Amino acid sequence: MEISTIGLDLAKNVFQVHGISATGEVIIRKALRRSQMLQFFEKLPPCLVGAEACGTSHHWARELTKLGHEVRLMPAAYVKPYVKRGKNDAADAEAICEAVTRQTMRFVPIKSREQQAALSLHRVRQLLIKQRTQLVNMMRSVLAELGTAIPVGIVKALHMAREIVDGESTLDLPPEAANVVAMLAGQLLQLHIQLRKLDLRLAALQRSDERARRLATIPGIGPIGATALAASVTDPSQFSSGRQFAAWLGLTPRQSSSGGKERLGRITKMGDRYLRQLLVVGATALVRYAKQKPSTVDPRFVALLARKPARVASVAIANKMARIAWAVMARGGVFERGHAPMLAAA
Repeated sequence: MEISTIGLDLAKNVFQVHGISATGEVIIRKALRRSQMLQFFEKLPPCLVGAEACGTSHHWARELTKLGHEVRLMPAAYVKPYVKRGKNDAADAEAICEAVTRQTMRFVPIKSREQQAALSLHRVRQLLIKQRTQLVNMMRSVLAELGTAIPVGIVKALHMAREIVDGESTLDLPPEAANVVAMLAGQLLQLHIQLRKLDLRLAALQRSDERARRLATIPGIGPIGATALAASVTDPSQFSSGRQFAAWLGLTPRQSSSGGKERLGRITKMGDRYLRQLLVVGATALVRYAKQKPSTVDPRFVALLARKPARVASVAIANKMARIAWAVMARGGVFERGHAPMLAAA
């Protein structure tokens, strides 16, 4: 009897395999070391391999695909209901093996090495921004205890850090505190320089990527948002509509409907948190422009602001941006202001 389907529970060093035949009979339950993975799958005839989408899953999916296997990645949350009882690697592999054969299961497209490399820039940028915020907060707290307040805003904090490093600061601090603040200021400026370099690399990446260039034509989406969307969405055709794409990003209301009564709550906040954050930040910028210069934005945004609070309007505009982004990725072309969608045939 040949193995037709394998559930693969990925890990760092020890991998669990659960294989079944075409009739559903269990043929193999086995733990593999990292060095044994490719040797094991090289000896198998082509079969269906299921795995949970995680940090290393795309790498192994590419490697197993080269060996002739069909690899399908699934969100871990969709696999969990198939775990019968208890939590261990063998039970997880069995659940994966069962989940991958479901007709209604949703799968995650496999990312290329180039897409993962582009996303690594975004992940590092996120980390450096958090570290920069931590350094600014520490500087504020140390100086506040000694009677000095840094004005609000990252620009003001960087200006003060530059004065401290250059020796132009007029702060009256004890020697120990002065040394500590100078050390924090130096690290803050170094982090800011690294962030600027990352921003330049993302801008260059946006100019070199055809899909990212088209996405950047959408108001509210810049080089960072365009490159993140282009690298994260491998296959836009997996979504049947822009609304489904917005729902995947967690920008649609949560439903709690029953008995024919529709109850809509706040947005679900499902999916990629980073992409959703970029869209909401871009929409917030459009809201600010709509308040200051109404003629520079879509008149519908101005009308929306007249009816809804600014934060609600920001999320609604982010939802609209997500739908436009899906249309640009799935259908080609660029954003056209004032474009009227085609009416469905009667």
